[in-house]
Amino acid sequence: MNPPRLVVALTGGIGSGKTTVADRLGELGAGVIDTDQLSRELTAIGGAALGPIAATFGARVMLPDGSLDRARLRQIVFADPEARARLEAILHPGIKALMMERLAALQTPYAVLVVPLLFETGQETLADRVLVVDIPESLQIERVTRRSQIPEDEVRRIIASQIPRRERNARADDLIDNRGDLANLEHQIQRLHADYSRIAATPDSPQTH
Repeated sequence: MNPPRLVVALTGGIGSGKTTVADRLGELGAGVIDTDQLSRELTAIGGAALGPIAATFGARVMLPDGSLDRARLRQIVFADPEARARLEAILHPGIKALMMERLAALQTPYAVLVVPLLFETGQETLADRVLVVDIPESLQIERVTRRSQIPEDEVRRIIASQIPRRERNARADDLIDNRGDLANLEHQIQRLHADYSRIAATPDSPQTH
């Protein structure tokens, strides 16, 4: 099988359901690369980014076993834009390099790149289409506080650090409305999978970047 003929960038605000959508598209046959997973690899013990993060932010973001205190680091960077910029300068180049390496190795009809900060980092140019998973802000807050036990004020700071919902949706090629139940979500995913598979099978479809 040849490399993917179609690259879809999947994004959305925190708590919107990006992972659920990506996992289901993967089950249907897409090659999925999740940048959050790449970030965790880079910041795990032995990961390339752990040393630079410790050097930049100090012992306060490290746990006794030498691993990263992710909750503490998240609190710091979402309370301080300059700290967030320093962290992104460490992480983003490594994440992009890993993503492109793994994209080149895929042998699937189409690829899905899960990039939460897609527009904020200008990476929409790496894809042929942009898929946005959308829910209202009130539902984002409800889902994230229930799922991750993150305080509401911290969730609001994270949302404020991301591109506004209206702009994100306006820049989408495809949009999933994830306010409904799982059956409704599955219907939308199946439709998009059929569309992407058809595009990828068309001889003059876009090639990967």
